[in-house]
Amino acid sequence: MKLSRKRFLQLSGSSVLGFSLFNSLAGCGSKEAHQKITGTGDIMIEVKTKKLNLAHTWTISRNSSDFKNNVFVKIERNGIIGYGEAAPNVRYGEDYQKTTKRINEAKKIFEQNNLFHFVDIKEELDQTILDQSCAKAALDIALMDWIGKAFNLPLYKLWGLNIAKSPVTSYSIGIDTVEVIKQKVREAEPYPILKIKVGTDRDREIINAVRSVTDKPIRVDANEGWKNKEEALEKIKWLKDQGVEFIEQPMPAHMLDETAWLRDKVDMPIIADEAVKTAADIPNLAQAYDGINIKLMKSGGLQEALRMIGMAKSLGMKIMLGCMIESSVAISAAAHLTPFVDYADLDGNLLITNDPFSGVKVDHGKFVFNNKPGLGVEGEF
Repeated sequence: MKLSRKRFLQLSGSSVLGFSLFNSLAGCGSKEAHQKITGTGDIMIEVKTKKLNLAHTWTISRNSSDFKNNVFVKIERNGIIGYGEAAPNVRYGEDYQKTTKRINEAKKIFEQNNLFHFVDIKEELDQTILDQSCAKAALDIALMDWIGKAFNLPLYKLWGLNIAKSPVTSYSIGIDTVEVIKQKVREAEPYPILKIKVGTDRDREIINAVRSVTDKPIRVDANEGWKNKEEALEKIKWLKDQGVEFIEQPMPAHMLDETAWLRDKVDMPIIADEAVKTAADIPNLAQAYDGINIKLMKSGGLQEALRMIGMAKSLGMKIMLGCMIESSVAISAAAHLTPFVDYADLDGNLLITNDPFSGVKVDHGKFVFNNKPGLGVEGEF
């Protein structure tokens, strides 16, 4: 689907409706809050790297990991603290050293701006940080946490959302041996939907292992693992018979024409993941994908995620909220957006053994919000 510049700008305007609403609400805080909290003055910004240990070796079609080095941010001004998190991903050329450097370089933006001018701050972040989207995400999440606390409201209330509409989250099963996959599926018994990682020459073996243990609905993520359209077509037709709800990123992100060809030949939704980072990517994807997977680490934070939700809705695309391996900081941030979307895959904190924070919980796949302001997270920074 080719879009003219005029049509693209029209859709872009529609895509920020939810974001504009948030901006309007932020301007409607109580007089008392504005009298006490100026958004200006002395500011303290701290950055720390924390090693998050995985309960199982995490393997997808690209690589394996036993831990992740995530970068955490704390912004303090006017006696209010906002927390943020970056989960660097090698797929996008990110690492914790570069992320830390970019965050430190961006500190001056916060020092020079009123924090209530969060839209201006985000624009400056986009112009300043060009190669580490997760660094922008950490700073934007911390900023939005601060904003929510300044108005003493959880973010979902600031956006006017009904958390009863949040979809349940899936629980991810990484690539492994047959016996370990079976063990992982048994351990995931409390979760009603599973997401299975594939993208290897063992895909049938993996799915058969899952199906030998459970008949739950499953979703499949190939992480760009299938390298040609004929292979993808054959595997998706087989997966359809295995009770798979949809397939995520079957082929490499650049293979747009091949994915469009595939979409015409299969009766299963195809969701873009690696192919989409920001709202600007979405119009071109509508010709080949039925939906998108938004991750705060790819988008660069909550503000861009809101734009992406609006853009995808305007094009009639399904929306999924996903994650990297993250703690409760970033997972809680994304959870506040879930009433806006169709699917959730926010389980990064459930896959680690040493979450340094607590926030939005998950009970049998359902998000449990604590009604605390901002992200609603607490922990030892």
